[in-house]
Amino acid sequence: MGFHAIFNTCPPFGRRADINEIERKGNAMQNKASRRRQQVSASPGRLFASEPTRRQQWANKAVHEILAGYPPGKTPPFKVLEVLLELFNTLHTSLDKTVSHKTRQERAQFLRRFFRDLKAKAGFNTIPDPRNLGQKHIHAMVLVWQREHLAPATIQTYLSFLRGLGMWMGKHGFVRGPAHYGLSVEEYQRHEYAQRDKSWSAQGVDIQGVIEQVCAYDPHVGASLRLIQTIGLRRKEAVLFRPFGSVVPFEATGLAYEDKVVDQYVRIKGKGGRVRFIPLDSSARLAAVEFAQDVVSSMGAHMGNPANDLKQNLRRFDYVLEKFGITFRALGVTAHGLRHEALIEHFQSLTGQPPPVRGGMGLPREVDQFARKAVSELAGHARIRASGAYIGQSVVLCTKVSTPTVSVDLRDSDDSP
Repeated sequence: MGFHAIFNTCPPFGRRADINEIERKGNAMQNKASRRRQQVSASPGRLFASEPTRRQQWANKAVHEILAGYPPGKTPPFKVLEVLLELFNTLHTSLDKTVSHKTRQERAQFLRRFFRDLKAKAGFNTIPDPRNLGQKHIHAMVLVWQREHLAPATIQTYLSFLRGLGMWMGKHGFVRGPAHYGLSVEEYQRHEYAQRDKSWSAQGVDIQGVIEQVCAYDPHVGASLRLIQTIGLRRKEAVLFRPFGSVVPFEATGLAYEDKVVDQYVRIKGKGGRVRFIPLDSSARLAAVEFAQDVVSSMGAHMGNPANDLKQNLRRFDYVLEKFGITFRALGVTAHGLRHEALIEHFQSLTGQPPPVRGGMGLPREVDQFARKAVSELAGHARIRASGAYIGQSVVLCTKVSTPTVSVDLRDSDDSP
């Protein structure tokens, strides 16, 4: 197996260019390379093309002018919150892009619940106007979350949502770091790398036996599980998979010819609209797709029951899994554990050794990085380090002393495993 390093070089200017022209080109290249939202003061109209169309009465008004129409003390706090959600909830808090419908719903639900809980759980007599939210309110709610023993990932997400609310109101830096609110490292630090093997086989589950039982009860859900097991799909990706429409020839992938593995690939559209192509390069993958093709009722059908919508099919998926004990409480696994199974096996097939989460160690750095990149691509992630959520931390990285970092915008990034 060969490994190639690619170095990008920039050719020198052939003539002396005007300083202003150089600066203009440099700024253009920087803006093109960065997706960071420019932190500018609110201006009339839509700041970015990704923003939704505003109400007609808000046209040509800056944010502060819109909010001036809802004076504090005279406008119900939840009315102000709904205005802020309408203006900003579709947008990422730091990148110049929109967020998924799932993030919008979760962020809106949390913020509404947060203000209700200030009175119901934190003991405040009145619910404050969002613009009058203070540090005392956040401190009080952090104490509530500590009493409720919320997971570190949940607390990070909540603080991220509040940080976004502060940015919407022009209060950048309003929400401080977790330590400022008395949270210990254990209470807010996410584990970026898998701490244990979450695959079904690691929990002693008879994978084929359980999937066969599910297939006999509900072929649609059973076929989805087989796709997760062999191709490493997410739950939603498996339900939306079209056994006929998603299978494409290599020529339709747009991949470089030297990267060709087989003649047929499956096209998967994952989180954030990212598209990936997975080769049907094994008998197990081909068998899973062929079984799915036998289950669906038409050439354009997906793996969900055609009589139901996506929400109903996802609910049906969860119901069937619970019926057969595929839960943490019963068997100690979830459907996502099959995704871990597929990605761990992919790492092992490339390296010939188990990953760190299964006790593997001693791989050369270039081999480890090559395999991690392949695992990330199969999983549909843009970052190599995302593979660590499935296969564990590299032994090379484990030997380095690092400072724990907190990812406060993981939910917004739509890049969680």
